[in-house]
Amino acid sequence: MKDQIFGVLQRVGRSFMLPIAILPVAGLFLGIGGSFTNETMLATYGLTGLIGPGTFAYSILSVMSAAGNVVFGNLPLIFAMGVSIGMAKKEKEVAALAAAIAFFIMHASIGAMININGGTEALLSGAATSVLGITSLQMGVFGGIIVGLGVAALHNRYYKIELPQVLSFFGGTRFVPIVSAITYLIVGILMFYIWPHIQAGIYKVGDIVLQSGYAGTWVYGLMERLLIPFGLHHVFYLPFWQTAVGGTAEVGGKLIEGAQNIFFAELGTKGIEHFSVSATRFMSGKFPLMIFGLPGAALAMYQCAKPEKKKIVGGLLISAALTSMLTGITEPIEFTFLFVAPALYGIHCVFAGAAYMLMHMFGVGVGMTFSGGLIDLFLFGILQGNAKTSWIWIVIVGIGYFVVYYLLFTFLIKKFNLKTPGREDTDEVKLYRRSDVEAKKNGKNEDSDQLSAMICQGLGGKKNISDVDCCATRLRCTVHKAELVNDALLKQSGASGVVHKGVGVQIIYGPRVTVIKSNLEDYLAAAPNEEIIMNTVEKNNEEKVIEKEVEGNIINTIILDSPLTGEAQDLSESPDEAFASKMMGDGAVVTPIDGTVVAPADGVISFVFPSKHAVGLTTTDGIELLIHIGIDTVKLDGKGFETFVKDGDKVKKGDKLLSFDLDFIKDNAPSTSSPCICTSLNSKQKVRLLKTGKIKAGEALIAIDVFE
Repeated sequence: MKDQIFGVLQRVGRSFMLPIAILPVAGLFLGIGGSFTNETMLATYGLTGLIGPGTFAYSILSVMSAAGNVVFGNLPLIFAMGVSIGMAKKEKEVAALAAAIAFFIMHASIGAMININGGTEALLSGAATSVLGITSLQMGVFGGIIVGLGVAALHNRYYKIELPQVLSFFGGTRFVPIVSAITYLIVGILMFYIWPHIQAGIYKVGDIVLQSGYAGTWVYGLMERLLIPFGLHHVFYLPFWQTAVGGTAEVGGKLIEGAQNIFFAELGTKGIEHFSVSATRFMSGKFPLMIFGLPGAALAMYQCAKPEKKKIVGGLLISAALTSMLTGITEPIEFTFLFVAPALYGIHCVFAGAAYMLMHMFGVGVGMTFSGGLIDLFLFGILQGNAKTSWIWIVIVGIGYFVVYYLLFTFLIKKFNLKTPGREDTDEVKLYRRSDVEAKKNGKNEDSDQLSAMICQGLGGKKNISDVDCCATRLRCTVHKAELVNDALLKQSGASGVVHKGVGVQIIYGPRVTVIKSNLEDYLAAAPNEEIIMNTVEKNNEEKVIEKEVEGNIINTIILDSPLTGEAQDLSESPDEAFASKMMGDGAVVTPIDGTVVAPADGVISFVFPSKHAVGLTTTDGIELLIHIGIDTVKLDGKGFETFVKDGDKVKKGDKLLSFDLDFIKDNAPSTSSPCICTSLNSKQKVRLLKTGKIKAGEALIAIDVFE
């Protein structure tokens, strides 16, 4: 039961990431627009004549401010749609439409009930508001989350429903908006009676939190960091940021709920002398931690590395520290010491709580959109002025945090010989690197996406994978059998670490995880539906071809013609490193001048890629050949290509295999250079290039010398 609850909470937490992801750009608009249309700020910096009222720049900045405001003003609807998309397993666009419809119907139903029962005077004080022009209850993002979760549940249950023949038109995905509309009409009626009491309870909880003082702020910061390894921190902090749990305030004549909403409402309102510390106490503690503290920890790990490993460790840790400082994404550093020294992470959590408490004590009024990096500090702290934000305390406390983290981490790492990066007993330095992911992605077979294949194998095979999604830095997966997951293989794919909780698996990759997730989903769509057990994975990993100099007499030579007309070059001239380094095999590369591909020899078509950009041929001499048109053309998803053969077809030399629109490939792919590779040569076979420069299809291109 605990594992099931964790799995549900993990999915709910990740579903929050889609609507949360829009907040940085909305905050950027509001931060820049609101700041440079504030007449006090303009006068302070002497900018009134340049960009003050009446200027073109002022008009543009006012539009930016309004654009940011509209996002924060309509977060409930955004959450309704975003959460439904995040929780829906398939046909996500249908879930989004159904959520929007259900959201309108729920609030319209509430509005109708308000009118029937005597208007807003009949409600509890402060309970009514306007939602997209509809008089309704003050449900905030809770209303959106209720709609999003409910619609997703209905969607996942009914999107494949089959109705009787006479009603079959309304079956499948068309049924989801219908059942959602009916359900939320009823929910709206029920909420009219239920929500005012829930709201009163939320206000009481908010009062308790606000009255908890500095100790409560410390506990909040401690819990927020403790939940990071489990991926549940979004579930924890969202009520504080977006609901009355984080407080209420009247700003510009409107009742605003939630710490982040209060801050941004004040940011867009003139005449605010100092931003509300009771709201920013739930945000400002991140700044000294992410900009100063964790970089101090990174410096300590660098200083403690073995001398011969400091160069590589320095490069990796600098990258991770800058990521934390600029963007506030901390996982590359945090997970580095979480898995090798959990005690360090526990100390880090204690200091995290203290950072929030100190910012509260010093009255720091700096808010944020997503995380506490330099970008948010500049926009919402420095740019607003110290008088309104007291941002200088972030720097003062932050310097102290840098020193404490550096000295404490250095002492503990050396005292207890903790295996932080550069102190491992092996030659490998285990820390997330972008180059690691790229190297794995461009593995033995580019088009089958070796990185995705490795992740799939590490998760126990496609059959063992129930669900795949991601947040800002980690791949979040649900599996059927946790015992089939191979952590070692997942770490080889470039992950900083792997977190388990029942059947929930989180693989930490860093900011590039959205690309990894998309590639994995594409790979799973065509992957074999099988389970992979541990010894199979290890066996597969050991199958690596090491190129050796071939010695002996040549007993046979196999000639393969060029499948293309164009410019022939050695394979090492390929613009793709994976091909050029011969990871996939040896051969040649041809840059085509027309769009026709012919068979280079007699044989059998072993495969035609679904994206039509590559074809495999096994010749009558047993040579396995890959003809790959262009670089990264798999991403074109078949556009511009036409195939004339299928798997298993017998072909003669010169037969037409496929054609492609050369101009389209030039415009939409990194290169038209087309590798022609022998993928499975044995130790007695060696490729020799026969011609470079201009070549016609059908002319001899490469020779495979067979030795004794």
